[in-house]
Amino acid sequence: MFARISAFAIALLATSASAANPFEPKKTPTGAKAAHINRLVRGAIPTKNSQLHRNLDQDDQAAEELEADITAYSIKFEKCQFVKAFNDELAEEGADTVLATQRFVVFRLCSSSSSSCNYGYGEYMITLEEYLESTVEYRTEQQEEMCNTCDEYCAADDQAANGDDANADADEEDEADEEDAEEDGGDERRLFSRKLDVDCDTCVTDCEKIDNMEENFYIDATNFVNCVQIQEEGDDGSVALYAGPMCSSQGSKIKIGVFEDEDCMFLDTSKDVENYIADGNGYSLRLSHALLKTTYDNSEPISCLAEQDGDDDQAEAQTTEVCAELYQEAAKCEKTHGFDNGIANYYDSYETQIANEELVCDFISSLKSGTYSQDGEIVVGGSSSFSAGGTSTTGGQKFALTFFILGTVGLAVYAAMLHTQLTKGGKADLSTQGGAMA
Repeated sequence: MFARISAFAIALLATSASAANPFEPKKTPTGAKAAHINRLVRGAIPTKNSQLHRNLDQDDQAAEELEADITAYSIKFEKCQFVKAFNDELAEEGADTVLATQRFVVFRLCSSSSSSCNYGYGEYMITLEEYLESTVEYRTEQQEEMCNTCDEYCAADDQAANGDDANADADEEDEADEEDAEEDGGDERRLFSRKLDVDCDTCVTDCEKIDNMEENFYIDATNFVNCVQIQEEGDDGSVALYAGPMCSSQGSKIKIGVFEDEDCMFLDTSKDVENYIADGNGYSLRLSHALLKTTYDNSEPISCLAEQDGDDDQAEAQTTEVCAELYQEAAKCEKTHGFDNGIANYYDSYETQIANEELVCDFISSLKSGTYSQDGEIVVGGSSSFSAGGTSTTGGQKFALTFFILGTVGLAVYAAMLHTQLTKGGKADLSTQGGAMA
């Protein structure tokens, strides 16, 4: 993976010098609507971009298992970026364009014990497909665990809190026992809330919304993180359309967009995906972005410290699977930002990555600084303004351009004056010389 990104970075540098519910799950629906959704999602195919250049260097193969200790850090999303670059397959196929869209995500590993992430962090780049594959799976499992625990404990706890009319005539001793039980239950409830960072008073309602998502004509946006066909080519001239992840809000968010090809490389910004998805009865479906939002919303960073089983405080800290996967597959920029726990400590396993770290840092910097527009086009002059199909020139760029133009004109005038003086001086010297011409 790193070899693929590194090679691509070299080529690019050379050529370019939701619903309010916070717990939306990816459920397995049932019924007629579900059958239609299943048929829709069954067409999900990984993009070709995610399958290209899978051969890794021997140095990367030696680092199959994570060696760096990142348990004290958390993942924070930084940016999503499209990049258009030459693609030899498109050129050989005679396509309308030879520029294919690559999709990248830049993220950081920040100290879990600090609210700031200004120094001592690692910065990383990975394909959007791989980033979503790991983070969506992690967030989905997290939600399912929360709802299962909420259903098992909170629902029963609410029933106990409501009481039972049949026990209204219980004697004082039983009432005292019940009060103690309720007090103990309240303590357990507070412990549960602190552990999962949810409240029983809200999680029951949230999980009910999750279970009834399809009945309320919603479909989870994470069903489209791989390229999914949403419209077939028709005899009426309609073209095949596909839904897949896209960068939005200048790379600060990830949404689902409409694409013109089965690899979701060519985005059609004029179309809205919700106009093309419906249930088995023909009713329009809306996208729920709540779960997808958790993959880029940094209000709850993904901790890299796995929870320990039992009360063994002496057990060795373990890295969560999502962090291990992303760290292993990503291109790394660590030394520049003072990250001390990374690949620099494991030269034998990461020799190639260490040798190319400066190049990776430069490429990540170009992604963040506005070298590319939101749809992946190269922005001449590095404008920080993004817009679909065009860019604007900043005041600083206008000043620099004016300065260089005036400077060039001035030098040209000076050169002409100097040439005139030298020419006249030469003629004067010849006129003062004696002798006859042969």
